[in-house]
Amino acid sequence: MAPASLAGPLKEALAKYRVEATAVMTLGPGRMVWDFYDGPRTIGIVPPETRTARMDALKRASDLGKTCGIRAVHTHCGFIPETPNDPLYSETVEAIRNVASHCKANGQIFLMETGQESPITLLRAIEDTHLDNVGVNLDTANLILYGKGEPVGALDVVGKYVRGLHAKDGLYPTDPKKLGEEVPIGRGRVNFPEVIRKLHQLSYAGPITIERETSGAQQEADIRASITFLERLIASSYA
Repeated sequence: MAPASLAGPLKEALAKYRVEATAVMTLGPGRMVWDFYDGPRTIGIVPPETRTARMDALKRASDLGKTCGIRAVHTHCGFIPETPNDPLYSETVEAIRNVASHCKANGQIFLMETGQESPITLLRAIEDTHLDNVGVNLDTANLILYGKGEPVGALDVVGKYVRGLHAKDGLYPTDPKKLGEEVPIGRGRVNFPEVIRKLHQLSYAGPITIERETSGAQQEADIRASITFLERLIASSYA
């Protein structure tokens, strides 16, 4: 569906439910497998086979966001190669630069969500784009779920680029084929008190979006508990 036909219903829904949309996200089209074997071949704009179609989708998302007054576009760029000499690395950076330039023309920032790559690889890719509108959406659990690190240390590396945050908790992977387990906030390995403290040190004033990747009544209960948990930390750290 074209951005123009989506814009009206989206703006109406945001106004009706009094929701502030902080970012537009898209991942597809094409098959995506969230594991360590097929993931590198199917997620993001790293895989050459689906790269162009996904870049086009991100540009359409940017256009939709512009129409609706949404100032950020974000996505998982994929398993960006750790080695900058890998040809896929330079191809991916060029793809990010291309999409981010489109977002810049629309007055938006382009955010790369943490997860599939290490923080230093993320930093390298951001700085190699040579654009000032490329930043990070820090998913607090994803670094742990992918075994790529943890959010407190990641803030030492990419903190100055963080413009969005997904509050989520999780456990390190123990099966070499599968990601770690996502769990309710406060029950995993994320050190939320330290994350919030460091965000305050960085003068972070952006959105904090709670993610709980389950469904039904338990999802709502976990999200409500997370709001209380995070509000207390924010009040104490940002006082």
